[in-house]
This record gives sequence, C-alpha cells and structure tokens, in this order.
Amino acid sequence: MPIHNADIADIFDEIADYLEIEGDNPFRIRAYRNAARTVRGLGTELKDMVARNEDLTELPGIGKELAAKIHEILTTGTARALTRLRRRIPPTVVEILKLPGLGPKRVRTLYHDLHILTLDQLTQAAQQGRIRALAGFGARTEQQILKAARKHAQRRIRFKISDAEVYVDSLIAYLKQVPGVKRVAAAGSYRRCRDTIGDLDILVTAAGDSPVMVCFAAYDEVSAVISQGATRASVWLRCGLQVDLRRVAPESFGAALQYFTGSRAHNIAIRRLARQYGLKINEYGVFTNERRIAGETEKSVYQSVDLDWISPELRENRGEIEACRQKRLPRLIELADIRGDLHMHTRASDGHNSIEEMALAAGKHGFEYIAIAEHSRHLSVAHGLDARRLLKQIDEIDRLNQQLKAVTILKSIEVDILEDGRLDMPDEVLARLDLVVASVHSQFNMARERQTTRILRAMDQPYFTILAHPSGRLINERDAYAVDLEKVIRHAAARGCFLELNANPQRLDLTDVYCQMAKEQGVLVAIDSDAHRSDDFNNLRFGIGQARRGWLEKDDVLNTRPLAELLQLLRRTMG
Repeated sequence: MPIHNADIADIFDEIADYLEIEGDNPFRIRAYRNAARTVRGLGTELKDMVARNEDLTELPGIGKELAAKIHEILTTGTARALTRLRRRIPPTVVEILKLPGLGPKRVRTLYHDLHILTLDQLTQAAQQGRIRALAGFGARTEQQILKAARKHAQRRIRFKISDAEVYVDSLIAYLKQVPGVKRVAAAGSYRRCRDTIGDLDILVTAAGDSPVMVCFAAYDEVSAVISQGATRASVWLRCGLQVDLRRVAPESFGAALQYFTGSRAHNIAIRRLARQYGLKINEYGVFTNERRIAGETEKSVYQSVDLDWISPELRENRGEIEACRQKRLPRLIELADIRGDLHMHTRASDGHNSIEEMALAAGKHGFEYIAIAEHSRHLSVAHGLDARRLLKQIDEIDRLNQQLKAVTILKSIEVDILEDGRLDMPDEVLARLDLVVASVHSQFNMARERQTTRILRAMDQPYFTILAHPSGRLINERDAYAVDLEKVIRHAAARGCFLELNANPQRLDLTDVYCQMAKEQGVLVAIDSDAHRSDDFNNLRFGIGQARRGWLEKDDVLNTRPLAELLQLLRRTMG
C-alpha cells in the first residue's frame, strides 16, 4: 500500500509522543518533531524521492538515522522503534497527551499513579475527584481536564486541508487513469477550501463500459467499502477519511458539481431563488417542468437564475448571492498577487535554513521581498533572540542586501506579547527594524477581557506592525484563546496596524469570518507563510484559499504591494 508523507510524519510524531511520556532526551524528541514537520512540508512525496535514489539526509533535520527510518517505513509501513514503544505504553495513553493542558509529565503521572490508560478512564477519574489528589494537579486542573476530555470525545475527526490534499491528489490521479474516465473533480468542503475536511465528495463522468466504480473500491488505500453501486460508492481510506464517489452523466456534471460543492445553506438559497423563476435545480440539472434546460456546466446553473458564476470559496450563504445580483462580487485574491512574505524564521531561532537560503528560495517564487522575523527571547524553547543577537542579525541582513539583487530582505522580529501587553524587546532595538510582528505565545488561558486588553495594549506600543496568528489556535490541537477579535480589529483600524492571516495549515489564522470583518473595517491583512524552512513558502496557497473564503481582494492584502508602497505603509506603524 502507498505510504504518504503524512503517514511518515504521523509515525514520527507518535514516536515523539511516546518519548515525551517516557521523559526521554528533549533533543531526541525535538529531532522527531522537526522531522515530522519537514516531511509534512515537503512539496514532493518521499516515496518518489527514494525511487529516484535521492539523498534524504539533504532534507532539513533529516540525518542518517531518520533517513533510515523513512526507508523502513516506506518498505514495511511502520517503524520498529514505534512497535517497541507501543509495547511499553498503550497507544491510548498517547491520545490523552493530545488534550490541552496535559503535558507529558502530567500524562506520565496519570499513567503511573492512577493507571489511567484511556480517555474514558480519565473522565471517570476526574468525575470521582481522584485526579485532584495528585501532586501538581488540584481541583481546578481536574475540572479543566474533565472539560477537555468531554470536548475531545464529542469532536468529530476532521482532516486539515493540507493532509486531505495529499489523499485527494493521489486518488484523482488514480481515477484519471481508469479506462473510460473523462472528467474527475473534487467537490464539497475541500473545493470550498475549508480549513478542515470531514469527508470527501468526488465526481466522475465516464464511458458506459468504464470499470470506474469497481476500480475505486479496489484502490490500494481503501480499508473498507461502505457501499458500492453503479453510480455511487462510498469507502473508508486507511487514513480514516471517508470518500464518496458519484458517477454522473456529462449533461449533469455542472449541476452535480454545484450541488455537491455546497454549502448546504448556499444551495438552499439557490433552489429558493430558482422557484421564483419557475425552475427546479437539483444535482441532475435545471428543469422547467420536466425539461432540462441547463446543467452541463456550473456557469449554466447560475445563469439560469440570472447570476454570474460564484467562486466555490464564497458559497456559504453569507451575502454572496445578494452581492452577485448587485454585481459587486469581490475579485478574489490569487496566489500570483503576493509580492513577498513578511513572517519567516531561519536557523537563528527555530528555522532550518539560513537567511540567504530563504532569500534565494523566495526569489524562485517570484517574491520581491521577505521579512525575517525570528522569535524573541521569551520563547526560549524556540531559541529566541535577545537584543544582542537581533542587532547582530540586522548587520547580517544589511550585508546580504548589498549582495542580493533580486530580493530585498526586511528586518523584523516575531516579538512575544508579554502578559501585561509589553513587547519582549526594548523600543530602541525595535526602532532599528523595518516592521515588528507581535504574537501571543503564552498565557493562553487568560480570561477573555484580560486577553483582549493584553493585545490592545501591545498594539498601542510605539513599534507594532502586525498581529500574528491572532487567535492562537492550532487546528485539531489547541482551541483559540478567548479574545474579542472584533474589538481587536476595530483597534487595528484606529491604530493603523495590520493583522496576519498565517498560512501554516496548522493555523490558518485569521479565520474566514474575521478576514471579512477586517476587510469591512479597512484593516489590511498580511498573508504570511510563517516559514521555518524554504519549502514552507508552498503553504501560502492554503492562506490564499482562506483569504478567498474571507472575501479578500488584492487591495485588501498588505503584501500584494510593491516594495516602495509597502515600506510607506510600514513606516506609519514604526514610532
């Protein structure tokens, strides 16, 4: 069975989880975490690299030992190291580690002292008041654990769009090779570029004798066939993703694509509008009485009710139909509109490339400029910079800008917002920079009013340019902290600073709703990769998808400006 990069990264992360619970060497744990991150961020499949006999040790953070494990996983589907760890600690204990507020030390205590192996046992222990008696826990922590465990149990498995993309691309490539298949398209929330995907809808048109439904059920990565018929089949992939394949007639393809793309609320509104025209719209076409009058293309479906084609990312029934009728649909931003990237890291903090390597990679993407924004000293786990190291880096950037011609390197830092709203770097040092990116990296559990006040105070500091990943969420890992983002956006408009849409698919933060709110308030959004290696620039496409869901156009985005115009905007925020 094919092994994808996501499968390898999951194994490395699971090994790191076990090692954390066992209290292993932090550097060893970090090596596995970094390797997992490298693997997930690759633009090519490791199995293809191995087939081409490429040296995996040239990848950032992949030494001989980890390269050997990658070869082992690609060959056997697993790693002996993981098998040994699973013998020592039940896999269910690792699941507990995923709960917010439960680090490896606490999970180890729960496992050894209370013999808690499962989330159900954890919930029961919290309900019985047994956890509060443990050293370092207490009644408040026990209630937080109980709340997190219940929330986790209710959460339906959803895949980050970047993880789903790997399986979608492979499956579509496979289906296109089936004899008789003419068209293949992904629909549903994946096509609408939602940040997470619950399941996947795929449409095909094919010749009458095509074995497409049989071949779909026989796909290597299928773990179970839920149902199979002549026009519809449903399967589970090994990764846990449910996929529904629908075979449609060519004359109905556009109608089916529109219908199964959704959203449900958008489709209901379209069908309601169709009734006003005396029409019926469904997945088979547009009908007047029993006669089909449209449906071969999506455009024909929308034209039947006097609408222009609406981009899939907008189809959430949040005003797109009214905007279309009034001829004021946004001209959505595209990846080609991005002129530079204002948030990235190098090996000076927790990145994997030098400044020069990041600049050269940016040039290959056609960027005019980049901003190096290392972590500040408060984030010690990321080897954050103090004032002395930042000043040294400023000098290095000045030297590089003399050498490099294609890309201008801007001086910045991702400075921590401290608990009281101060920035983790002296003003006299921040004044030497072109821009300041500020982030919350601690005290996520503050009450909503305190957290909001903290961020507003930071925005009022003399040197504050961009609020990075404004809600602090990590998709499927950590919920957003409690903050009044509507108030933050209004304050950004008054202060004249900017908000980031962090394109890392683990974050995609701002969400689409707040992107749209920023647009309405006139606050420019910076779509940044938060790159920790040169390959991470590829993640910008996920940020573009999120921005399009938020109705953002080219002029709504800070880093679509040419360098001279960008610098004018940045200077207004600096002192």
